[in-house]
Amino acid sequence: MPDSGDTAPDFTAPLANGDVDSFTLSDALEDGPVVLAFFPGAFTSVCSHEMSAFDDRLDEFTDAGVRVYGVSVDSPFAQNAFRDELGLNFDLVSDSNSELIDQYDVSMDFEQLGVYNVAKRSVFVIDTDGEVTYKWVSDDPGVEPDYDEVAEAAQAA
Repeated sequence: MPDSGDTAPDFTAPLANGDVDSFTLSDALEDGPVVLAFFPGAFTSVCSHEMSAFDDRLDEFTDAGVRVYGVSVDSPFAQNAFRDELGLNFDLVSDSNSELIDQYDVSMDFEQLGVYNVAKRSVFVIDTDGEVTYKWVSDDPGVEPDYDEVAEAAQAA
């Protein structure tokens, strides 16, 4: 798992932005720091609350030149429906092949539910040099990040 000070793993993945495009982290970093907010699954209560909380505070990030991306193993088509339902003003990265959750070491299973290889709720702030400047990972999918702390870390990136 990349820690603060480590180089973030680069990747290319589908981007749910109302359509489906391609997203490459290193290309995105050319335009400023990035927040990757991994979440277990679209259309679940805590994930809906988390993505809405980021959307509610989006101005804090965009004013600092930081872009927020949600990341889950959902298909980009499901993510677009989720994005539309919540009225999100930021894009979602699809990790439908679970490569990103493996690269970032944030994979978890809900064995009792028969659900495997979903993202742990986690947040990485990555500066324009590709360095992780903030990392938060929860083993409890019901726990949300400290949004003030994430915003401060993003503004400092």
